[in-house]
Amino acid sequence: MKYFLGLLLVFGMLSCEGNKEIQLPKADKTIVADVQEHSPIYIFFKVEGKDTIAEVNRKNSISSTNWIFNIDKRLPLRLVIPELIKLQAKKDGSMHKNEASKNYFSYANEVKKTMAFMPFTMVKFLMEKPKTGAVVYFTKTNKVLVDDVAVQKDSLENYLDKLPLAKYHDINFCFDKNSTFDSYIKNQMIIRSIEIEFAKPENFIF
Repeated sequence: MKYFLGLLLVFGMLSCEGNKEIQLPKADKTIVADVQEHSPIYIFFKVEGKDTIAEVNRKNSISSTNWIFNIDKRLPLRLVIPELIKLQAKKDGSMHKNEASKNYFSYANEVKKTMAFMPFTMVKFLMEKPKTGAVVYFTKTNKVLVDDVAVQKDSLENYLDKLPLAKYHDINFCFDKNSTFDSYIKNQMIIRSIEIEFAKPENFIF
């Protein structure tokens, strides 16, 4: 794998083997600055006729290493998430898996102009609606609804703190399946910036 950081600095773009390019998601802060002993997974944005396709390349992946998922920011979650579910299952089911290895999303820190990484090893992705609890839903139009009530993103933590006890103990983070992977990373930044004691390690996409 080869990262061309000049392109990353200017365009937030990752160039890799075969001269293919991935437009990385962007965020304004770094969660993890460096990942050692890793394998690359690429999910490219591809158009065939009128259809958008998520093209996966995992031929250089080694189950015993950390996996870095380089995903094009333009792809909708309805295409990305099924591939993530399959790839997580393949790694978890490998006889060579290292229990200490982790999974990361790559993205561009648009402030520092560097590459950064977001861990998501313990996240379980579900292509369905939650059956119980409070629903925190990030829409395609960049809004957040808590049980169908619109909430400002900078007020989300305070709003959740005031939920009835039963719902506070059962908070579900949900995402519009037609929203982009770029918006998903930005919304994850919001989620990870607030302190929610009982948030579950599950993401619902519908």
